[in-house]
Amino acid sequence: MDINLITTQDGSHTLEVPSLKERYHSIHGAIQESKHVFIEMGLRHFSSGYISILEVGFGTGLNAFLTFLETTDKEILISYHALEPFPLPFSCTTKLNYLQLLEAEKFQEIFNSMHHAPWNQTIQITPKYKFQKLPCQVQETNYKTEFELIYYDAFAPHAQAEMWNKSIFSKMVKALKSGGILVTYCAKGDVRRTMQKVGFQVQKLPGPPGKREMLRGIKP
Repeated sequence: MDINLITTQDGSHTLEVPSLKERYHSIHGAIQESKHVFIEMGLRHFSSGYISILEVGFGTGLNAFLTFLETTDKEILISYHALEPFPLPFSCTTKLNYLQLLEAEKFQEIFNSMHHAPWNQTIQITPKYKFQKLPCQVQETNYKTEFELIYYDAFAPHAQAEMWNKSIFSKMVKALKSGGILVTYCAKGDVRRTMQKVGFQVQKLPGPPGKREMLRGIKP
């Protein structure tokens, strides 16, 4: 698979897959988008305590790393589960400039450990952050009330329509505990309606730079 490194408008990198005509992050700003959608509108919904997270689409590792950074100055314990059936080669991930822009170079080893983590094993990255990476597709999962939070970061519907259907979101709502939330950058009307059909209470929220809206689904 051909992959191109691109600099987005906030100076941070994303990766482009020409065959899918799709990027891993917004061209308007990779770090800005991830911080807004997944951290500000997702993780910070929970003020403290133990939070179990499922990420659909580990990709560059940016969301996982930003989540780790939140543990460095907050009273939260994270158990992070990342699905990635198509892992990026290390030759790509070593070029990403996230740590430099986040002034977090001292955590380079932690960022690397996420990408080099053995599959299907839980590793204790720090006392406050457990991490597990699974090489499977979301269609293969069968979670039951295990997570407080889901980062839904699959490629967009035009590139991966099979990731945005009723069957998938039914799995996601079952995977969440009562009161748990799913956040995604996608705000398409048919995605919102599909989420509502499987039982989510869906909120339209302001999107990151370059995008008017995003979605947050709450499991009653």
